[in-house]
Amino acid sequence: MALELPQVVGQIGTLPSLPAVIMELIQSLGDENIDTHQLAKKIGSDQALVAKMLRVANSSFYGLQGKVTSIQDVVVVLGLRSVRTLAMAAAVTGSFSSRNAVPGFDFSSFWRHSMGTALCARALARRLKLSEENAFTAGLLHDIGRLVLVACFPAHLTAVMAYRNTHDCLWLDAERAVIGIDHAGIGEALTAHWKFPSSIRESVACHHALDACEHSPLTGVVHVADVIAHALELSRGAPSLVPLLCGGVWDSLTLVEKDFQAIFGEVETQFEGACQMLST
Repeated sequence: MALELPQVVGQIGTLPSLPAVIMELIQSLGDENIDTHQLAKKIGSDQALVAKMLRVANSSFYGLQGKVTSIQDVVVVLGLRSVRTLAMAAAVTGSFSSRNAVPGFDFSSFWRHSMGTALCARALARRLKLSEENAFTAGLLHDIGRLVLVACFPAHLTAVMAYRNTHDCLWLDAERAVIGIDHAGIGEALTAHWKFPSSIRESVACHHALDACEHSPLTGVVHVADVIAHALELSRGAPSLVPLLCGGVWDSLTLVEKDFQAIFGEVETQFEGACQMLST
């Protein structure tokens, strides 16, 4: 059942492309000089994306006082960074259809955990003076390689799930044992295909392997956020093992108990509203 990375990359090329406007937004990450009026016009041409963004913008995730009814309103009220993050999240979560289901794989639990990790990563990044936008995006994408298995290699995924259930182990260990590569490496290939910045690609690739590679602060944030999201059991799926936490990364955060209590409260408040991004 082994998979080779070139084989995976070849199949990634057959997946539906992200909308052109989303590819532009990905290219603009870190660029604060983008023309917001032109941005709104481009997003407005994709009515399904607009509907999804409006639904989330009016949810408890943002907690706006009044209802926004157009993409122009969203840009004005939320600002460039939030709109860019919101548009990318809406497009990415809609790019893998649950119609391509693999028996035993729970799409809802997958995306709920991903969203919980994204929110934890954003909250951590704010306290560490890192890019909240990049942290949220990297957290949302950290396990995206698993959806490549769903879409392109369902028989391999079925074998991985069977191994995981028999051995009561982490996804990562089951993937390596059965197919020889893991979702982190596959996710790196997908985010490279989508042309995400190198810092986000690294966070996807290394969020389980911090002891084995040089890594950026963003990768450390995603690693810790993933562990927290697992520990909080935000997915509502079957109980799963919590990944091991890298002690060095935890110590480097220099956060105290009240910081984490605040993060837990923030995530709990925003989580259900943010999960409206998950509905297509």
